Amino acid sequence: MQQIADWWDKHQVVLYVAAIIFGGALGVLVPASAPMLTVATNPALAVLLFATFLAVPLIEVGRSFKDLRFLGTVLVVNLLLVPIVVFGLSRFVVDDRALLIGVLLVLLTPCVDYVIVFTGLAGGATARLLAATPLLMLLQILLLPAYLWLFAGGEAVAHLEIRPFIEAFVVIILIPLAAAAMVQAVARRHRAGRSVEHGMAAATVPLMMLTLAVVIGSQIAAVGGQALALLRVVPLYVAFLVVMLFLGLAASRIARLRAPETRAVIFSGATRNSLVVLPLALALPAELALAPLAVVTQTLVELVGMVVFVRLVPRIAPSQKDQLPARGHSESELG
Repeated sequence: MQQIADWWDKHQVVLYVAAIIFGGALGVLVPASAPMLTVATNPALAVLLFATFLAVPLIEVGRSFKDLRFLGTVLVVNLLLVPIVVFGLSRFVVDDRALLIGVLLVLLTPCVDYVIVFTGLAGGATARLLAATPLLMLLQILLLPAYLWLFAGGEAVAHLEIRPFIEAFVVIILIPLAAAAMVQAVARRHRAGRSVEHGMAAATVPLMMLTLAVVIGSQIAAVGGQALALLRVVPLYVAFLVVMLFLGLAASRIARLRAPETRAVIFSGATRNSLVVLPLALALPAELALAPLAVVTQTLVELVGMVVFVRLVPRIAPSQKDQLPARGHSESELG
């Protein structure tokens, strides 16, 4: 089993690309599968995050609340720098209200779920980012209406609901986190708990493949039906990833963060809360029907981008061990 897990880890990027292609092919060739895949999205993501949380010593999460420099950098990137970038990018679709609202909804909300998974895959500080999750969720609920009002006018705020944010936080974050805490507590005393930890750790790569395939397969057909209209937002989403890569790196260097924290800041700034805001977009009036598709398009672009980031970010934010292999500390020591 360990040999299989090692093979998965070594070839994970290729496997993720294969999962994306498979999900896209399934969604296009069997469009009737989309409703079933949509229902499976949150459970797949919850199981993936359960496996991720198991790999994070949860006692470290409590300690991470004291890391004010890291938390401050994450908040500055997501709540100050991101809105400035988003305002500039959104001006390219200001003539199309549906696209404008879709772009604003998805780019103004920082991710709180699979960002932790991708951060871990890139050797980032997952415990610190997990500690920032409740604060990021609360602040985006409070600030999103204000940003929408400033960037798109009061009408864009009228149809917002808080319930999808709360439901997603409970189902995708709190329940897997509580389950992981229970298993970790059992593992300290019983072999069965340790077996679950080892099994879920070995299953992380196939779980990520399943999640990628499910998310893309559930949405690709709908996006394909409006491909020409949605082509306008694809360059904006790509530009957002590129800009946030360098802004996250710059902010982390100004704050003098170490490599794992820098990687976490970059992923937090670049990934968005698309799966949570999608229900908000779907609740919009019929004349704004392109808005949810704009959200889904961002998901597709971002997932491909994250596969690239997993390889790229450790190279632009190398750990001391990477720089000084003979004398450097391990990444866990740096974290």
